[in-house]
Amino acid sequence: MTTAFDYAHDDTMCRGAIALPNGDAKVPGIVIFADIGGIGAHTKAWADRIAAELGYVALAADTYGEGRTPADFPEGIAWLTPYRQDPVMTVARTGTAVAAMAAHPRCDGRVAAIGFCFGGSIVLELARANVANYHAAVSFHGGLSTPAPATKPISAALLVCHGAEDPLVPPAELTAFLAEMARVDADCQTIAYTGAVHSFTNESADGSMMPGIKYHAPTTRRAWAAMAAHFAEVFG
Repeated sequence: MTTAFDYAHDDTMCRGAIALPNGDAKVPGIVIFADIGGIGAHTKAWADRIAAELGYVALAADTYGEGRTPADFPEGIAWLTPYRQDPVMTVARTGTAVAAMAAHPRCDGRVAAIGFCFGGSIVLELARANVANYHAAVSFHGGLSTPAPATKPISAALLVCHGAEDPLVPPAELTAFLAEMARVDADCQTIAYTGAVHSFTNESADGSMMPGIKYHAPTTRRAWAAMAAHFAEVFG
């Protein structure tokens, strides 16, 4: 079970939730960034599972601050838009979660991150910025575009798990992202899963909001396995 874990960004308290693996050994840490809805059951469940099954410390991060979650989708869009438009602001806020994880007494100083939808965009911006102690990242159905494409080598090993039929990330966006990664010689695996659209890891996404936002169990299972293999390769 996750427990409360607070960390600060300037004057804002971020209300995260942390899950610890059994034992007392120092292990790598995984920071988890939520979708538009903010920290909640989905990210906490992934934190619990990562700690229990993979043996890493896992922190569900609070991007909006003070544990806030938007009341509805339009409010969420209003909250996340400034972050999507300003990668420097995004890295300043979310990089504090990476630093907090690296400093945790159960973490060996090596940190990776995963993110869903908006959170997938976040983990890629952190990689483009080459934040300290950031060894790997996994984006699940995340946005791939950025107003500030990478111009320098990226040190983190990346895995992008993409729904091949995601209407929110069109083929041109994927093509531009792959070209960006090639230009900076990034270590980036990109998997496009046919049959999957946006939010394929989220069991509460039933397509009622729009058909292109829907859970897909086979892709979730395969993406989890790809993530586990990615971290095993990076961390040993």
